[in-house]
Amino acid sequence: MGVLPFRRRRSEDSKVLQNLLELAQSGDDEARNELIRTYTPFILRIASQTARRYIDRDRDDEFSIALMGMNEAIDRFDASKQVNFLAFAETIIRRRLIDYFRSQRAQQRSVPWTEFDVADDEDNVVNYIEIKTSLEAHEQAEEQALRRQEIEEYARLLTEFGLSFGDLVDVSPKHQDARRNAMQVARLVAADEEMRRYVWERHALPLKWLEDRAGVSRKTMERQRKYILAIVLLLCGDFQYLKSYIAE
Repeated sequence: MGVLPFRRRRSEDSKVLQNLLELAQSGDDEARNELIRTYTPFILRIASQTARRYIDRDRDDEFSIALMGMNEAIDRFDASKQVNFLAFAETIIRRRLIDYFRSQRAQQRSVPWTEFDVADDEDNVVNYIEIKTSLEAHEQAEEQALRRQEIEEYARLLTEFGLSFGDLVDVSPKHQDARRNAMQVARLVAADEEMRRYVWERHALPLKWLEDRAGVSRKTMERQRKYILAIVLLLCGDFQYLKSYIAE
């Protein structure tokens, strides 16, 4: 119960952000100022992290650059892309600061990302390379986060069944044919509702049933029991990324 207020607050904050963003993009200057004022701590944090030092909003040019980046993110953000705005804004702010740092190094000549700005038919400046790069970076970060989440959930599920990742390393069949046969047994279990129920209720494999259906000796299945059970749990769970590792 203690988690619900936190989740509700995050949901409310997200709605406020979305509303302010829509108003700002429609030309509401008050909404834009409110959005920037609300997320000034966020802007300062990104600026400080990128500069690798404390940024004073009243003294450092980096804060002004970061503000311009935030404004740019507001103008360029496309909600139809289903990308988190703050992650998108962070990428734009960091990129603008990097351009600024490069411009300060007189001895080094580098092409800023703004060189790739182009104007569309309505004279709106668009930087397709930067947008593509920002979206790709965000998508990669989200995918990594989802993979970590799946690994944590799978580890928790293994623990419920008395297993661990360490066990899988030890009991994984050494020969490819043996692994293939074990996976076939696991798929047979995962595809059968009655056997799945047996696994979830007893935290064990229905070896007696499998002996008649799998075409693999009971002795072999007992030896591979932990490995087969772990694959069954993976196949039956919502593990989109982890399942790709066992795809044929």
